[in-house]
Amino acid sequence: MTSAISQVSLSELPMDNWMANLPSALWDTPLCYMAIPGSHNAITYCLDKNDRSPVDPTQPDMLQRLDKYMKPIIRPFVYKWAIAQESCIREQLDCGVRYCDLRIAHRPNDSSNDLYFYHGVYTTITVEIVLKEIREWLDVHPKEVVILSFSHFLGLSQELHTLLVSTIKSVFDSKLCPKMDRVTLRTLWSQGHQVIISYEHNIANCHRELWLHIPYWWANKCKAESLIEEFERRKQNGRPGGFFVTGINLTEDLKYICSHPTESLKDMVMSTYPTLLSWVKQQKPGSNTGSLNIIAGDFVTESQFIPTVIALNENLLNRTIIPEP
Repeated sequence: MTSAISQVSLSELPMDNWMANLPSALWDTPLCYMAIPGSHNAITYCLDKNDRSPVDPTQPDMLQRLDKYMKPIIRPFVYKWAIAQESCIREQLDCGVRYCDLRIAHRPNDSSNDLYFYHGVYTTITVEIVLKEIREWLDVHPKEVVILSFSHFLGLSQELHTLLVSTIKSVFDSKLCPKMDRVTLRTLWSQGHQVIISYEHNIANCHRELWLHIPYWWANKCKAESLIEEFERRKQNGRPGGFFVTGINLTEDLKYICSHPTESLKDMVMSTYPTLLSWVKQQKPGSNTGSLNIIAGDFVTESQFIPTVIALNENLLNRTIIPEP
């Protein structure tokens, strides 16, 4: 016989409080060795559909020219392929998301210091408002921990970076976890920390509350089989030492969009989730070569993605079991 703990089905935990309900055997496991569900392009549920919002300047020149002269025809395509999450940030957290990919921008020709998220176009909601929503959610869920990755900065001056860091500190205050080598749930709970900030800019070196950018494995593939093949190749070279993300988000290119004119990013993603989740179920967290940590995807609340990722932590439990006589 084995300990009853081996019968635990972590996929059945309450998703809004899954960390608080984990077996105590996992409280001292470094978070970078656990399986954590993440949201790719987390704040794309509120993209600005007002035609006055410009297309972001990272988009291809051809798209920007077409948008300028054929906006009524082009914009519907932009929205269909830019929205990666339909659930708001509170819903994503309630469903178990604990890593958020946040892409930050200052809108061109904006005289204010307001910052937004972007993917194709800009969001209607500011960064500060979203951070306050996350803070309010954490206040009600004191044992849950979120990892917020600030990256792909667009149009931010050094002054705006300084302002953003100040906003992050003001909103989260003592909930911010300072940089450390190994962080566990027990450590975080004992110190009242609930937020780990990953910041892809050299200003992170000047603040103990800002962790360096968390690596994101991106396959840049539009087919699930190609994405899986790429990640299997990467796994053979070993995992990074700390936190890292495996993004099972597919990437459409102009050729794919033109050959699937009636589809959307959601159509593409949902049709491949059975294949992708079948692969995810075979993965293991931990420190070994080939093990995964944070796994991020698109439309994460629309499938069994989140409980599937959380259930991978059963692999860590099984290693601690001592057979009973």
